[in-house]
Amino acid sequence: MKLLSGVPEKRLRIRRVDGVENGMAKMNSAMVKQLQISDKIEVVIAGKRKCILTVLVDDNVPEREVWANPTQMASLGIADNSIATIRRPIR
Repeated sequence: MKLLSGVPEKRLRIRRVDGVENGMAKMNSAMVKQLQISDKIEVVIAGKRKCILTVLVDDNVPEREVWANPTQMASLGIADNSIATIRRPIR
């Protein structure tokens, strides 16, 4: 886990999963705790594509994955199974 400006971040796999609402993401509770996330995450792909999503805790999500809305991810140009840097938003 790297720290950028004191904010923990991790490279996780983004999965497009039906049933996740637009603007939301689902993450495992252990990863949410490890990354010190309270309610929102910042998703960064290759330092270029960024989005902020509201997090829902779901222990059915594998620890190394983030589940997001397929339509929203497609509109942002984020492919299924992409690796992204996940952190709480830097203020």
